[in-house]
Amino acid sequence: MSILSAIRDQMDSLHPKERELASFLLERPQEAAQLNITELARRAGSSTSTVSRFCRTFHFQNFPEFKRKLAAELAGQEAPTKYQDIVAGNPLADIVSAITANHLRSLSDTTQLLDLAQLRQAIDALHRAGRIDLYGSGTSGLVAQDFWSKLIRVGKAAAVFSDPHMQLTSAASLSSKDVAIGISYSGETPETIHSLRCASEQGALTVSVTRFGTNPLAAMADIRLFTSSSEAGMRRGDMASRMAALHVVDILFTGLVSEHFDEYVPRLERSFQTVRKYTGKEERNPR
Repeated sequence: MSILSAIRDQMDSLHPKERELASFLLERPQEAAQLNITELARRAGSSTSTVSRFCRTFHFQNFPEFKRKLAAELAGQEAPTKYQDIVAGNPLADIVSAITANHLRSLSDTTQLLDLAQLRQAIDALHRAGRIDLYGSGTSGLVAQDFWSKLIRVGKAAAVFSDPHMQLTSAASLSSKDVAIGISYSGETPETIHSLRCASEQGALTVSVTRFGTNPLAAMADIRLFTSSSEAGMRRGDMASRMAALHVVDILFTGLVSEHFDEYVPRLERSFQTVRKYTGKEERNPR
């Protein structure tokens, strides 16, 4: 479960009183989801101010929002399954089943974590942006590349960078009319953090796409979007986390086009027809 996994992952970095609260939540999540803030503080040996601070640490505006998201997560995990790692000699049918289950859970967990208010702000910012910079390295760079390919189809002035020097060079030229998006599953990629900080210093609005929990990239962004934080293990190749980030990107793009349908759909059609005209064939599965 994403929220509880994030709490478990961040346990060592919490203040002592917050660790006591975290322990109660991890041991008795179903009970905690039924309590009000005063009851939770008393049973966890804490205080209401500690509970409120704890919720903000994990990017919730207040306790009611935290409680609502936790309850929804618990309700959707009646038959929890763990992410399945790569094992030697696994039958092909089992591999198909395992990867499908991993991706479906990643998408489901990410959907539960999405904040509609933050999504709305991001979509509005993308529409108003004079220019959009996208930063990401490794697998996150592939996600950034995918988003860039979508944005240019609707005529947005967008650029994608994975080279750290070019990220900074571009970020230094942004202004208050622009948007910079940093994508990093861990939220700890130094090059992406530096680039987003540079963009912020130029006045650009900044957006982070990271795993759920506390991390440096999300902490510095104006708008924070989170994906499932359950995937771990060196052998998985960031498969489920990549799908989760692409899920967020697809939601942003679809929301942008849907909100401004009459403006963007003709541009999509024009890009499709242009490719068809100059390549002499239809572009299959246009995005």
